[in-house]
Amino acid sequence: MGLEKVVGAMRDNLTVRRVYGEPVEKDGVVVIPAASVIGGGGGGHGTEQAKEGEGGGFVLAARPVGAYVLKGGDVRWVPAMDLTFLGLVFAVMVATIHKARRAQSRP
Repeated sequence: MGLEKVVGAMRDNLTVRRVYGEPVEKDGVVVIPAASVIGGGGGGHGTEQAKEGEGGGFVLAARPVGAYVLKGGDVRWVPAMDLTFLGLVFAVMVATIHKARRAQSRP
């Protein structure tokens, strides 16, 4: 893939449409999902031993962060709960406390 194609693909993918999903409406309530989107890329062009080349790539990562809920003229933000992350934080806390207690009980 040439450098121009990589840059074009990055430009097409890193848009506000990746942050806010399509609104969903049911029973007079509209929900607009939102995500945290991060991306980056790079590329290059060079010549070596009389051969010329170019290349590049990019990465795009997204995770849900919540949704805007519109009901009866009111707008409310509802954060997404990342249970995997919360579980990881809990496990690290338990391991840290356990390690600290073991260190205190040693002479």
